[in-house]
Amino acid sequence: MSEDQITALLSGSLLYILGAIFLIVVILKGVRIVPQSEKFVVERFGRLKSVLGPGINFIVPFLDAVRHKVSILERQLPNASQDAITRDNVLVEIDTSVFYRILEPEKTVYRIRDVDGAIATTVAGIVRAEIGKMDLDEVQSNRSQLIGEIKRSVESAVDDWGIEVTRAEILDVNLDQATRDAMLQQLNAERARRAQVTEAEGKKRAVELAADAELYSAEQTAKARRIQADAEAYATGVVAKAIAENGLEAAQYQVALKQVEALNTLGAGTGSQTIVVPAQALEAFGDAFKMLKGNK
Repeated sequence: MSEDQITALLSGSLLYILGAIFLIVVILKGVRIVPQSEKFVVERFGRLKSVLGPGINFIVPFLDAVRHKVSILERQLPNASQDAITRDNVLVEIDTSVFYRILEPEKTVYRIRDVDGAIATTVAGIVRAEIGKMDLDEVQSNRSQLIGEIKRSVESAVDDWGIEVTRAEILDVNLDQATRDAMLQQLNAERARRAQVTEAEGKKRAVELAADAELYSAEQTAKARRIQADAEAYATGVVAKAIAENGLEAAQYQVALKQVEALNTLGAGTGSQTIVVPAQALEAFGDAFKMLKGNK
């Protein structure tokens, strides 16, 4: 084999090798495998071309280039503390924490430079604004409502950045020592007031119950007297009816029976007794027996 043939053979092999290398480079440049937790931002000649999602993606080699690899996992901002003044002029220190994730990387990378810093500044301003609308007691008692307002305001502010705020938390509300002492004095005074009110209400209730008991007793006594009066009226009516139907003899008969019952009771006593029976009593016995016989 001549020298020219060897040279030609080597040249052809080199071309094949270079072609294979170029093909490998084209494949490597044109195929992009994106992890599940990321998105790739592709540019062509310095301008946004596309956003690659998780999986195998194909781009134009040497024309398209992956410029940004953005994580779409949920992120937590570092816990931040900011001072705020409530509506009743109390200085408080609010500890907050915000969670977010990037939904549209093309907006995030081209519209904002420092995402964490921008969100932290936005949250601080919104927290101060919302705290300024509320009294200190409302901040302590309506924390969930305050968190909801902060989350909605932050979502509205960062919407142009392609970001979703998933959670916003108020970790703590801190007060200075002077305010704490004043609140403690107020709390003790409120407890003393409630105790006095409770005692006064107890005394009032006791007086009301005593009055109700007296009223109930009076009502029951009046009811008993009314029943007794009705019974006496009924008895009087019966006697009156008997007199009207049987005449005066019925009345005399009843009187005689009463006299006999009284003498029997007197004679039934224990011990030595001397019973003096007046003449009228004997006549009453006689009248009673006559009436009894007459009635039979």
